[in-house]
Amino acid sequence: MRSFDFSPYRRSTVGFDRLFDFLEHASGEQADNYPPFDIEKLSDDSYRITLAVAGFKQSEIDITARQNMLVVTGRKEEGRNKDGNYLHMGIATRAFERRFELADFVRVEDAELRDGLLSISLVREIPEAMKPRKIAINGGSSHTIESANENREELQSERQGETEAA
Repeated sequence: MRSFDFSPYRRSTVGFDRLFDFLEHASGEQADNYPPFDIEKLSDDSYRITLAVAGFKQSEIDITARQNMLVVTGRKEEGRNKDGNYLHMGIATRAFERRFELADFVRVEDAELRDGLLSISLVREIPEAMKPRKIAINGGSSHTIESANENREELQSERQGETEAA
């Protein structure tokens, strides 16, 4: 497998460090395809991850959402072949850990296990402060900027006038 060096690109970009970290991490990962999964885009701000976890109970699966990371782990209780009656064991019940890198402001809404499929709903909620807003351009009138000392003197003289009037 090839290894890429992203350091020349890091020098000429600002704010894309997480992108390069993600690319370096993804290129170094081995391809473990268990359990298989789908990622669906339901709308502009809504996604669903579906994992095939046949044979796992709800109590054997753990979903943890950390900052920009979703971790799904499955631990099967041992003892499936304790009586020795199986002639062939082809259903995969090995432990797994699947990690998903989440974009900023994406949160896990809910999870559902049905018919051997674990569906995790994700929603992107951008805070009001981060949403684009229109900036009004001031008209042609000029404004003079007064120094802080002049403003303080005016405030003090107004306060003295108020106290004398009272």
